Amino acid sequence: MPNQNIDSLIQDIRKDFPILKTGVIYFDNAATSQRPKPVIESLKEFMENENANINRSVHTLSEKAMLHFNESRKIIADFINAEENEIVFTKNATEAFNLLAYTIKEIIPKGKDEIILSEMEHHSNLVPWQEFAKRYNFKLKFIKITKDFELDIEDYKTKLSDKTAIVSITHISNVLGTINPVKEIVELAKKHNVITIIDASQSAPNLKINVKNLDCDFLIFSCHKVLGPTGVGTLYGKYELLKKLPPFNFGGGMIKSVTFEKAEYLDPPEKFEAGTQNIGEVIASAEAIKYLNKIGIKNVEEISSYLYNYAVENLKKIENIEIYNPGKGKSVDIISFNLKGIHCHDVASILNEDKIAIRAGHHCAMPLMKVLKVNGVCRVSFSVFNTREEIDHLIISLKKCQEVFNK
Repeated sequence: MPNQNIDSLIQDIRKDFPILKTGVIYFDNAATSQRPKPVIESLKEFMENENANINRSVHTLSEKAMLHFNESRKIIADFINAEENEIVFTKNATEAFNLLAYTIKEIIPKGKDEIILSEMEHHSNLVPWQEFAKRYNFKLKFIKITKDFELDIEDYKTKLSDKTAIVSITHISNVLGTINPVKEIVELAKKHNVITIIDASQSAPNLKINVKNLDCDFLIFSCHKVLGPTGVGTLYGKYELLKKLPPFNFGGGMIKSVTFEKAEYLDPPEKFEAGTQNIGEVIASAEAIKYLNKIGIKNVEEISSYLYNYAVENLKKIENIEIYNPGKGKSVDIISFNLKGIHCHDVASILNEDKIAIRAGHHCAMPLMKVLKVNGVCRVSFSVFNTREEIDHLIISLKKCQEVFNK
């Protein structure tokens, strides 16, 4: 049923997204989100009036840039209820996973040589651990998914043991949209003294995240999926663990002192932030968080649920469609599907002719495609600026696609 309050809120939000003036119907938010005016203006303001390096100079521009950079770290930390010194900036979520994969061996207790992932992981939370396993002779185990596209928690319990070193799990599948019970997963892991990592790339834009409540050891997301610019990833880590990890990159900006023979390193988070950071992009990322906070995370969740329910309801009415999604209450604003007999890339091409942007393919989750027994899927993913009317256009275009290919 239409909800006038939510529809009105969405219309107000849409005014802040200049790209919508092009007429595009953008349903590819799980790949990257669009940017609202405050984010665009923040980046422009930095480039025009504040551009300088940080932590190196005492001139006014540098001091101003450093102040805003540090303020941005606090804003992003508050967003997930972390402390400022627990937030490490990387260039994206992928680099954050690699940082952990290259440094985490230092804090794994002896006798532990197994890592648990799931069958629904993005390659960024799979390939780094494959390389880690090869390097240190560890074994990877994978939690199976059920026929309802959910994690099989009983299977997880059978795989979890005192030999488990790491559990690294996606909060929301970038293909299935499944919201995984990460709090329960972390609680079970803690009983075996396991390091826990959460991939929040898809949940950060849509759900309230509280790392203290989750009690995870590490949590990762990319700011470009949270209405921010590209080039900024966020790695949260419990401070006592970050202190134990060795640096990942070496050079300027992360040293306390250097002689010809050796170097001493700064404490976290600076220890992991060698070289010049994407300063303007970090500041603009904080502006994106402020924008979401202004909308209100409760409103964001309501918009997400509202659009998701409407889309699923109408997609199910299409004949010869296969939907890969756990259903209402178990998923959020990501829906993957195939039209039977039509390649997903052909579907995406037809939709593109109608100015509807979706993603088609394996979505950096090739092992999951094998589990689903498909080569690829169509995926629609929503954001706070999408509307029911846009979903109506999607349904019309999908039916048109069937007409074109079923002549």
